[in-house]
Amino acid sequence: MSVIRVALIQSELVWQDSLANQQYFEQQFRHYPDVQLFVLPEMFNSGFSMDSTRIAETMEGLTVQWMQQQAKLTGAALCGSVAIAQQGQIFNRFLFVRPDGLVQFYDKRHLFRMGGEQLHYQAGSERVIVSYLGFRFCLQVCYDLRFPVFARNQQDYDALIYVANWPQPRRQVWRTLLQARAIENQAYVLGCNRIGSDANALSYSGDSLVVDYLGQIRSELPVGQAGVVVAELDLNALLQFKQKFPAYLDADPFVLTPSF
Repeated sequence: MSVIRVALIQSELVWQDSLANQQYFEQQFRHYPDVQLFVLPEMFNSGFSMDSTRIAETMEGLTVQWMQQQAKLTGAALCGSVAIAQQGQIFNRFLFVRPDGLVQFYDKRHLFRMGGEQLHYQAGSERVIVSYLGFRFCLQVCYDLRFPVFARNQQDYDALIYVANWPQPRRQVWRTLLQARAIENQAYVLGCNRIGSDANALSYSGDSLVVDYLGQIRSELPVGQAGVVVAELDLNALLQFKQKFPAYLDADPFVLTPSF
């Protein structure tokens, strides 16, 4: 498939109320029957909470089951991050759930120390790329955006997905880095962020964007507005551009070695 239709749901999040958040997203899904991939914000069922032991679920828990049910009902893949407990540790886990029920995941590598995230969650160590409808998606979470080496395209993905709770005071950084990641990696970038405020007294402007491989913004919403950012990603157009302008052939080789 050369073209995939994606939707980024930009919304407020009800603090630590999984059911209320799920009900809201279900309403949004119904309005977009032609979408093939829905992207939800970071910790979409709870907000960016450091009360990890309270909000964490398991991979067999209600949120993963809900995502599988909704993916089957809509015929689209769903993705977003959730606090997941596994083997005595808790991860900020980016879940990618396909309509057939398959669940793939990435554990957030870069934990936001200015918010104490590293004290409540375990960092992941592996970059994860999932294939869906002919596209290869590299999964990333919020603070990962500041670390370009980890996201460097080794010609193993076509699009980056960033899900976030990125505060409003740093909105220009968010927008600039999303475009930079697209340009330097010659890939589409999807950045899904929340709006509103949370129990930490932080405000969020949204600025959810779909950026193409030239760094051009394809789709966005007005600042602070709830809604859905919809766009089509064209794989053939991306491949044709890379054939005409193969900057990646001159990239410096490197190997990622986790330090923990």
